[in-house]
Amino acid sequence: MLGIGIVGLPNVGKSTLFNAITKAGVEAANYPFATIDKNVGVVAVPDARLDALQALYIKGERVPPIVPTSVEFVDIAGLVKGASRGEGLGNQFLANIREVAAIAHVVRCFDDPNVVHVAGEVAPTSDIETIRTELALADIATLEKRIEKLRRSAKGNADDAAVLAQAEAALDGLEQGVPVRASGHDLPPDFNLLTAKPVIYVCNVSEDALPGGNAYVEEVRALAAEEGSDVVVISARIEEELTELAADEARAFLADMGLSEPGLDRLVEVGYRTLGLITFLTAGEKEVRAWTVRRGARAPEAAGVIHTDFQHGFIRAEVIGWERLVEAGSIAVARSRGWLRTEGKDYVVEDGDVMHFLFNV
Repeated sequence: MLGIGIVGLPNVGKSTLFNAITKAGVEAANYPFATIDKNVGVVAVPDARLDALQALYIKGERVPPIVPTSVEFVDIAGLVKGASRGEGLGNQFLANIREVAAIAHVVRCFDDPNVVHVAGEVAPTSDIETIRTELALADIATLEKRIEKLRRSAKGNADDAAVLAQAEAALDGLEQGVPVRASGHDLPPDFNLLTAKPVIYVCNVSEDALPGGNAYVEEVRALAAEEGSDVVVISARIEEELTELAADEARAFLADMGLSEPGLDRLVEVGYRTLGLITFLTAGEKEVRAWTVRRGARAPEAAGVIHTDFQHGFIRAEVIGWERLVEAGSIAVARSRGWLRTEGKDYVVEDGDVMHFLFNV
């Protein structure tokens, strides 16, 4: 469950954003519930390190292909007030959010009389609170049921008693408007609380508000700072237009707007980090590839991402930071300089490690 769910009130631009992310190039319909069924798209994570490593292994006209890692985005049906009671598409919305690991909350931060706002006016803080409230109400219902059971099982069971204390504290926080992710209470994963999931606030702005944002964005930043969440400023419409351009045209378009990279790149990068993921790399004449592991993973786990045999028969790993390898120009030179390290089973993988695994089947 490593997907990022794209959520938001109807007509905030989330489906336009999803279409841009997946290069679908389909204009979102301008009415509530344009998205009825959840859609899933797998998006490549931009990584300039792959290009730098690829250059080391070019032999004449033979250029090793690049394989980036990826993030899964899920477009989830629009939510309205009352979703926690099943109103609108509430039951489907809540079920879909339970299936993802993080939330990208798209917030309307633009004025446009041609795009109807579900509440009648553009009010980012109010919009965020609407979704926060529905998620909190769903979590309160979940916690009340679990607490009732825990109060029976906790008698004479120290583990259940500890969980009960955390659950009661989390419930108290929710009733005071504090999402679980901001309360510091540690509950078992099987609670699967919606407000425990990390959130990225995606401010959808008009072109003239790029890149820094506007007064609406400042409202969102202030609210996000309270819970330590990231904010990404983006124009979904501009991003959708960019996906329809050739690479050189897109670069020129961005330059004309004073932007160094597409907003989608920033969103994907922030999403990857929010999921607690890092990248290790493998490189050679046949392929230069990025692989995903959770932050804190050890070398055998990383080996297992490539193939389970690598993990089961793990002996050791040869490791070098990608920058050191690029500086050396080749593995042979890096080895001669003593830059190539040998690491064992307890080695914690670092982002940007170039790794070669030795194993015995």
